[in-house]
Amino acid sequence: MDRTDIFVSVDRYIDDLFAREDEALTAAVADSRAAGLPDIQVSAGQGKFLYLLARLVGAKRILELGTLGGYSTLWLARGLADGGKLVTLEYEPVHARVAAANLARAGLADKVEIVVGAALETLPGVIERADAPFDLVFIDADKLNYPNYFAHIMRGVRSGSLLLADNVIRDGKVLSPAGDVSAQAARDFNALLATDDRLEAIVLQQVGIKGHDGLAIARVK
Repeated sequence: MDRTDIFVSVDRYIDDLFAREDEALTAAVADSRAAGLPDIQVSAGQGKFLYLLARLVGAKRILELGTLGGYSTLWLARGLADGGKLVTLEYEPVHARVAAANLARAGLADKVEIVVGAALETLPGVIERADAPFDLVFIDADKLNYPNYFAHIMRGVRSGSLLLADNVIRDGKVLSPAGDVSAQAARDFNALLATDDRLEAIVLQQVGIKGHDGLAIARVK
């Protein structure tokens, strides 16, 4: 068994132990595929990790950029504290409709607001309308705009808030991103996190079912 096979097998072992999907989760993936959405949602283990982080910080207000079919949204919404609310931004109306149906089936529609449109246009208004800072922000949208999202997001968080960003290693291409605009944007975003005195941050390198990538984790001081 080569190293890639081992990484995938270990991922499946972990998922089977700690992140078994229930009917709502498996149906969310199936319906997303049936609707022709790209098969790029987080893995079950990654979803469970997002859920646990939300629980650990007692998140009552979560902001997500990039809804897709609502799989990660479902995990995060389940991690909300009592009375909590999640706002998720999605560019594609078709994706938003699939996500809305998936969340309704899971009994989470009342906890989640889906905002449709380009995030760079909708994000400022979402932050301005928020009645309190967000406790957790998860970025999993177009990689090119990660650095642009950052400035807006920092206006909507508080001391102790968590900022999470997926896909920031790009199969290692962040080491030499020439010609790859998404890898360059991820590299620029990582540098922003590392040099901003308001944050303490790390990137968790990930290998397995989803290939080779990484999750940025930052805490607002």
